[in-house]
Amino acid sequence: MATAGKAAERTWAEEFLAEFDREMKATRKLLAVVPDELVAWKGHEKSMSIGRLAGHVAEIPEWGANILELDQLDITPQAGAQMFSIASNRELLETFDANAQRMRKAIEATTDEDAGKQWRMTFGGREVVNAPRRVAMRQWVMSHLIHHRAQLGVYLRLRNVKIPGMYGPSADEMPGRM
Repeated sequence: MATAGKAAERTWAEEFLAEFDREMKATRKLLAVVPDELVAWKGHEKSMSIGRLAGHVAEIPEWGANILELDQLDITPQAGAQMFSIASNRELLETFDANAQRMRKAIEATTDEDAGKQWRMTFGGREVVNAPRRVAMRQWVMSHLIHHRAQLGVYLRLRNVKIPGMYGPSADEMPGRM
């Protein structure tokens, strides 16, 4: 006898999309406050500039689409290639929106079987990642994006930019709390 009301199992894509939508919304809120006049600022000589770091956050969703659409990816820089760095907030948001939309479509098109297939990334001839796509998506997209988003938040805080809350109100959204 079947249990009445038992929910059908969700696919990997359905489960992942819930987290994806939440994290992309939070990421866009932070990217939206990056001021054009701070894109060249660096917290340390070894650190990325705000423009490079924000650009990296905006390009990470493209990695997700690549993980789901390609069997492997070589990320060795081409001779003369420049790292993506934004020149304006408008460019930043346009890049992020396009990459997030591409990644969302790739997730929607991914079956459970495809999510379990091995994916490989190399750099300079060395293997950097060899994992099931669903694992690569967690580590190299979501965790990576959240890490750099937090780093960008610290950079912006150091420059007195008001930070929107990611998982609830920020100190800037609750005056007098800090």
